[in-house]
Amino acid sequence: MRFGLLPPCEGQFLSSPERVSAYAQAAEEAGFESIWVFEHAVIPAGYTSRYPYNPEGRVTIEDDDVPDPIALLGFLAGVTARLVLGTGVLILPQRSPVVCAKECATVDALSGGRLRLGIGVGWLREEAEAVGTSFDDRGARTDEYIEAMRVLWRDPEPTFHGAFTHFDRAKSNPKPAQAGGVPILVGGHSGAAARRAGRLGDGYFPIGLRHDDFAARLEQMRAAAASAGRDPAAVEITYSGGTKPDRIRQYADLGVSRWVVAVWETDPDAYRRAFDELAKTLIGPLG
Repeated sequence: MRFGLLPPCEGQFLSSPERVSAYAQAAEEAGFESIWVFEHAVIPAGYTSRYPYNPEGRVTIEDDDVPDPIALLGFLAGVTARLVLGTGVLILPQRSPVVCAKECATVDALSGGRLRLGIGVGWLREEAEAVGTSFDDRGARTDEYIEAMRVLWRDPEPTFHGAFTHFDRAKSNPKPAQAGGVPILVGGHSGAAARRAGRLGDGYFPIGLRHDDFAARLEQMRAAAASAGRDPAAVEITYSGGTKPDRIRQYADLGVSRWVVAVWETDPDAYRRAFDELAKTLIGPLG
């Protein structure tokens, strides 16, 4: 099992270069494999969309700094040497796939192949509208954008014609350092996300599921992969949960190979103590 971290999104922590770089460097020193950051371009005040991951249906970070994830990971690439840099998740249908492919390839090239692109379709209609994209066709656009970005990463003179994206011999360099392009992990809690991961994902990052729901989604992902002629076992599974070793072993038996934990202490002494404890209880025994 590899272990990743969700850093604290509190106040200006993630936009403070000294604080976030020290956190990432301490995580690397403690033996964590990866760090994961998420995205909201905007969170409109008074939104009515329901946040699906807590009972109140509201996010708790409306007034905290949420930096652009690709820019933040590019910064962290420069202050770390081994740490895998992941988005968990980037809202793909709210971006231009051509520009997103260039941003991701740049970070991957400059980091020596350390980027992992976790993507989702988004839940906040008001955000999609503020960005200038439509909400109702976000699933179809996500599928197409995945394919378009892989063409840009792979081909010397990329050409793509889809329902939403068109380009001809559109050279895009640099290419990612990773030979197969930046791995794309499909995130989300829905059956649609599970099927998308099976059809198109290099990885699957289900979010906020109970154990029984997780097992069901995993079966949906694997069935979709098999139907698409892909090897279900080749889809890497990342999950985020607590820190109990027995629970983590239970998920490892289901096929999870990366476990992401939240350490939201912002005081350096506090998060270093937490890292040391997790290194002793999780990374050492289960890594």
